[in-house]
Amino acid sequence: MKAHTLETQSTITPAKALEFLKQGNERFVSNLKINRNLLQQANDTRENQWPFAVILSCIDSRTSAELIFDQGLGDIFSIRIAGNVVNTDIMGSLEFACKIAGSKLIVVLGHTNCGAIKGACDHVEMGNLTELLSKIQPAVYEERMTADISKRNSKNLEFVENVTSLNIKRSVKAIINRSYILEQMIEKGEIAIIGAKHNLETGSVEFLEDTWVSNKKAVKTQTS
Repeated sequence: MKAHTLETQSTITPAKALEFLKQGNERFVSNLKINRNLLQQANDTRENQWPFAVILSCIDSRTSAELIFDQGLGDIFSIRIAGNVVNTDIMGSLEFACKIAGSKLIVVLGHTNCGAIKGACDHVEMGNLTELLSKIQPAVYEERMTADISKRNSKNLEFVENVTSLNIKRSVKAIINRSYILEQMIEKGEIAIIGAKHNLETGSVEFLEDTWVSNKKAVKTQTS
C-alpha cells in the first residue's frame, strides 16, 4: 500500500478520514493488518508528507496510534503526552497539522487503565508531573457518578474510567476553545474533531459520537 499524496489527501473528507481509522482499528483487532512496504513509504514521503488525520494520545507504550489504527508512514500525525492533555505546544502542533499540512481530522484518544488518570484520581504530586496532572484534575472533580468519597480513587476502576471519558471530552472542548484557527476550519467543514477511547484489553477503539464536531452548529455546543 502506497503512502498518501497531495492528491489523495485532498480528496479525503473528515468523515472519510474517520472511516479510515475505524477500518484500520477493525483490522488491528482482527490481526489482519495491511501489507505495507514501509521502506518504499519512507522513500515516497522523504520530501513531503500528507497525513489525513492527527491523533492526540497518551504516551502509554500500549497505545501507538499507528499500530491500533493500522496506518503506515506518512498517514497520520501522532502527538503523545501523558493523559492526552492539551497545552500551548500541542495546540500549535494541531494547527500545523491541519492548517499547514492538510490533515482533515483531529482525534483525542484516551485509553482504559490510564496511569496518568489514576495519578490525578489519587491527587499525586511529584516534580513536574504535578503540573501535568493538574490539567486532568477538573475531570476528576467533574465526575458525579461516584458519591462515596472513599471510592473516588484509582482503586475504583469504574471511577477511573468515568474520569477518563470526561478528560477526553474536556480535551476536545479545550482544543476548539483555544484555537480560533481550528474553530474556523471546523465551522467551514474543512476539518472535524472527535474523542475516542482505546480498550487495552480488546484493542478496540470506541469513538465517542457525542464529541463529533464538524460544523458551525456543533462548534457552538462546545464553546457556549
